[in-house]
Amino acid sequence: MQVSVESIGTLARRMQVQVPADRVAQEVSARLKHLSRTARLKGFRPGKAPLTVIERQFGPQVRREVIGDLLQSSFAEAVTQQQLAPAGSPRIEPQSLGEGEDLKYVATFEVYPQIALAPVETLTVERAVAEVTEADVDAMIERLRTQQTRYQAVNRPAATGDRITIGFAGTIDGAAFTGGQADNVPFVLGEGKMLPEFETGLLGAAAGEERTIDLDFPADYRATELAGKHAVFKVTVASVEEASLPALDEAFCEAFGVTEGGIAKLREEVTGNMRRELEQALRNRNKAEVMEQLLQANPIELPNALVDAQVRDLQVDAMRRAGIKDPAQAPAPQPFVEPARRRVALGLLLGDLIKREHLVADPQRVEQRLDELAAGYGDPETLKRAYRQNAEAMRQVEGLAVEDQAVEWLLAHAQVHDKHWTFKELMNFGG
Repeated sequence: MQVSVESIGTLARRMQVQVPADRVAQEVSARLKHLSRTARLKGFRPGKAPLTVIERQFGPQVRREVIGDLLQSSFAEAVTQQQLAPAGSPRIEPQSLGEGEDLKYVATFEVYPQIALAPVETLTVERAVAEVTEADVDAMIERLRTQQTRYQAVNRPAATGDRITIGFAGTIDGAAFTGGQADNVPFVLGEGKMLPEFETGLLGAAAGEERTIDLDFPADYRATELAGKHAVFKVTVASVEEASLPALDEAFCEAFGVTEGGIAKLREEVTGNMRRELEQALRNRNKAEVMEQLLQANPIELPNALVDAQVRDLQVDAMRRAGIKDPAQAPAPQPFVEPARRRVALGLLLGDLIKREHLVADPQRVEQRLDELAAGYGDPETLKRAYRQNAEAMRQVEGLAVEDQAVEWLLAHAQVHDKHWTFKELMNFGG
């Protein structure tokens, strides 16, 4: 088999392949002989038809099959012979397919880039560190109390923190507008769910009271047809309710599944959950930081075939999350190009590092990843068993574990500077 390769770009290759005619003929002959032992033809007992009859009946079809198979197998042989690593499928253009002639074709494809990682010791990484404090736990307990807020009607003017229920009718230049009328709308004064001028205009109002509120819609208001316009609202207050937080007692603990141990046990469980969430947030943030520094230090040429495939994957994922099944409604590819390029680049760089450092999935890390995946389910052990029984799912979990190990390896060898964060800052808690 004759093979010649031409570079037509940084990663693109044009490879000419010539398979000898006798190899094609031998393969066709072998398949026809095999077929003759099983073929059923009218007038002949099974497997007893003469080879000439078999060739006349099935020869063209068998030759087409042989050509198709040889195009694939000879391409694989050729790239191995030339020590090439194709990225994506080749475009094959047959040049000669005639019977009795050498099989000739041209294969155009891209190869993986040669990667030479910059010395890891030159990377400068800012590592986020944080811990859960008693004050953080206090704030979380208070948030849990807020989630259990109850409201009771009061006969007094409305104040910040009260829930009021209103009906309103708005006009612009004396005319009603879409979305400007509603009945029985509850909201909490001070939470910012209504426009500031609207909320301010209802402070001090009592149940049964009617008020007129003048306001200007912001210039960047989400309903563009209202942006910047002046409106007048006639508002009727149906009720004013005062917030009441639950006491920190046994009943409160039971509402969160803690039936024994009281507040001390609840704090213990809340603290454990917060630490797990913080650990995951730190890992994600530090991984993102390491990946960013790795990308900046190692610019590489990317095969278009890999980027295009990743764009398609991101489109499919976006369609799945949006519940879109019609391929004609697929989102435009352009917004996915840069994320796809980033994924491909990181995949190549991490893959090279993992291979170079002989990193393999640590069983404890895999188990930790499984625990995290199953933590949000009612029956974690059932989900973990399902993962273990699915080889493909386990490969994905092991891949995540190896990525974590690669990040840790990079952090252990790079120039790392710790930046301290509070739980509130890192988790955007209370923001």
